Amino acid sequence: MLKIPNYVYGPKDITIPLDVNFGQFMLGRMSLYKDRIAQTNGATGESFTYSEIVQQSMKFAISLTRLGVRKGETIALFSENRKEYLSAFIGTACVGAICTTISSMYAEEEIKHVMHISKPKYLIVSPKMYEAHEATLKLIDSIETTILFGDDAKKPAPYYFNDLVASVGSDIDVENFIAADVDVHDVLFILYSSGTSGMPKGVTLTHLNVMAAFCMPAILNPELSSLNIREWHHSSGVLAVSAGMAFGRSGLYLENFELELFLKTIEKYKVAQVVVAPTVLVAMCKSDAKYDLSSIRFIYSSVTPLHKETISAAYKKFPNLKAIHQGYGSTETTTVIITYTYKHADIVKSGSVGLVAPNIIVKVVDIKDQRPLGPNQEGEIYVKGPLLMKGYMGRARSDDFDDEGFYRTGDVGYYDEDRHFYICDRIKEFIKCHGEQVPPAEVEAVLLLHEAVREAGVIGLKDPDAGEIPLAFVSLQPGKEATEEELKEFVAKRLSNPKHLRGGVCFVIEIPKNPSGKILRQELRKLAKSGKSKL
Repeated sequence: MLKIPNYVYGPKDITIPLDVNFGQFMLGRMSLYKDRIAQTNGATGESFTYSEIVQQSMKFAISLTRLGVRKGETIALFSENRKEYLSAFIGTACVGAICTTISSMYAEEEIKHVMHISKPKYLIVSPKMYEAHEATLKLIDSIETTILFGDDAKKPAPYYFNDLVASVGSDIDVENFIAADVDVHDVLFILYSSGTSGMPKGVTLTHLNVMAAFCMPAILNPELSSLNIREWHHSSGVLAVSAGMAFGRSGLYLENFELELFLKTIEKYKVAQVVVAPTVLVAMCKSDAKYDLSSIRFIYSSVTPLHKETISAAYKKFPNLKAIHQGYGSTETTTVIITYTYKHADIVKSGSVGLVAPNIIVKVVDIKDQRPLGPNQEGEIYVKGPLLMKGYMGRARSDDFDDEGFYRTGDVGYYDEDRHFYICDRIKEFIKCHGEQVPPAEVEAVLLLHEAVREAGVIGLKDPDAGEIPLAFVSLQPGKEATEEELKEFVAKRLSNPKHLRGGVCFVIEIPKNPSGKILRQELRKLAKSGKSKL
């Protein structure tokens, strides 16, 4: 068999263990680092070591077994970022159960929707989430047992996480602990897609998927302090943080993201590496807050492509910044490692999301006839490899995979002659104006160049002559002003005719985004239909 022309193949230089439960894998890796600090809460300063997580994970696994939890049963984890979170999901993996993580930002209908998908038998919940959503949680018929984090609960629960861990007694030798026997293709996680165009879908990830991700070369430097602001319910939260711990990295986290607290934490702990969404990086660059950010050496970004203007602004903002690295992936591909930029600055191309990761195959196909395309030709990105999800809950695999087993990402991009990849936009988000395809992200990037613009979101507005015309929603920087005509002219001077803002400009307080930082364009479309000018 020969390699297929116009397919881009990643290197074959990683080894994936196939004989262990993922929980067992993590216990073995974390036990190497013993009393090293694993994570620190940037707001409170509370830290916990690798040994603490290892012991808590094993004891919780034993407690789950005593409660009757069996292989293949589903446990929902519903909490903001807190120290017990990591031990809870590793312990869940150890007993062979399926962990489904619920966003702390979900409203009632979203909670009911995702719980209906995964049908958890057990619920692990923080006091904060329990108090906020008790009535909704009681409507979930599948839940039989509830376990509460912490000692500060205002309402009683059948079981408490700390009590279950303490009930096991003295510390356990890792060598004497055996996790449940699982097949590598057994489901480990049910996570949820970002849902930018509808309600979230249940993504099933296997033990093989996650171990393959964790055996990739470390993207962040394990020796440098790092701060990941993502909520841990998300794949780029819990999996990215855990992957770092598999390499012994000491990380910082925040329970919830607030820009001022984020900047303050960087200054206080002299953070060298930050993991952010593009929207956060834009906010950092435009912030007038006076914090010492000179410690930042590396910025790692994902979710959506970074525009060249944002990259330039970051180098001006952070005086000691050595490199900005981008990665490309999704929950469906076990977080951000389909392509990524390597650590060495001399091979990082501006605007690129990097080279194909080990053991991954990528093809870019013509959107109309699915013909594989060559360098510098835009098309839909298809990916294949051990990182790919098993599928969506309750949905036929053929709906999302082609006949060769490639996952159809829905993303438009291309690769250059050196096999570096670039992402343009989502197929479904393109605006079709007079037969031309207008990427909203390109118009948004130009709007962000204006000194008064804090955030921007662009959608297509139906038009009887053009089909669709671009409409922009803009939030302004505090203390700055701009008019609709000023912004329309600003864009018209910089972009071709179909990309002009003929649909107008609506000023809003905030651009709606999902927990990943992606713009919720369906919310902007609702706003456009309502005729309101504020969110």
